[in-house]
Amino acid sequence: MHGNPQDRGKAPAPADRASAGGPLLAVLDLGTNNCRLLIATPGPRGGFRVVDSFSRIVRLGEGVGQTGRLSEAAIERTVAALGICAQRIARQNVPHVRAIATQAARLAGNADVLVARVKRETGLDLEVIPAEEEADLAALGCAPLIGRKYKGALVFDIGGGSTEIIWLARGAGGPEKKFAASVPMGVVSLAESYGETGLGRAGFARMQQAVQARLTDLMAGVGAGFDPARHHLLGTSGTVTTLAAIALKLPRYNRAKVDASWHETRHMLKVMDRLADMDVGALAQIGPIGRERADLMLAGCAIFGAICSLWPSPVLRVADRGLREGMLRQLAQGLS
Repeated sequence: MHGNPQDRGKAPAPADRASAGGPLLAVLDLGTNNCRLLIATPGPRGGFRVVDSFSRIVRLGEGVGQTGRLSEAAIERTVAALGICAQRIARQNVPHVRAIATQAARLAGNADVLVARVKRETGLDLEVIPAEEEADLAALGCAPLIGRKYKGALVFDIGGGSTEIIWLARGAGGPEKKFAASVPMGVVSLAESYGETGLGRAGFARMQQAVQARLTDLMAGVGAGFDPARHHLLGTSGTVTTLAAIALKLPRYNRAKVDASWHETRHMLKVMDRLADMDVGALAQIGPIGRERADLMLAGCAIFGAICSLWPSPVLRVADRGLREGMLRQLAQGLS
């Protein structure tokens, strides 16, 4: 990862740098692990010009799987990060803002405490959205990356507390959603569930088998329509972007090189296989992983490996975009 691993602003993709005169939009995605802000203006050809961005690991969902509640420490970290986001939004005088929370807030019995405190201390209106809407927004954000020579793509978003699977097929009016599902299993929940037993080659294999069993039911939803010769995998989230950075031999994370990059799936699986033999200390020494994500990397790889086993495709495209970009598109459409 580049910069301070706690606070990361992401550079806009080359396609987003075109001049734009549209209104300022701000979207904030509060997930189980990360808090991410994106401020942008609509650009030509449906793109966006990024004005500011911010990302901080807050681990909001820490312990939620065991207690069913957000801890006071997690709320404190999250409100502090959202306060920074609110300052950045105010500094840019953004008129159109949407802030959402996902799986950790959906599961927590005291999410209303977080929402009220965020409103009181930062002025932000935090909205806890259902899993179905999260999947739709992720698909909307990734849809522009469906390869031109393909009929569609299976989009997967490996989050902290849930994993979304969306099958998109090309249609006359743009990508059409053929199937979408959200599974309440992500890198934080899986890592906490397995703990020390998820480490090592045997532990990793157990995690991947468990995820594969959990996802198998989704295969019927996608059915025979997913043809690997005509559809490709399209992955978003920290796990797959980090794997891509390692596959590209980057010394540290670089969004401009990772976003929209194409990979042979077998090559990515070889990278994953290499990581499976490492402990947390060794993983932390790998530049694109770093200390902040090392303890979650193998859980993410287990989910990634299970998806590749269930929906084998020779090629995979990686997106350093998704939920927030989907929110931006939705906001822009509402203004037009």
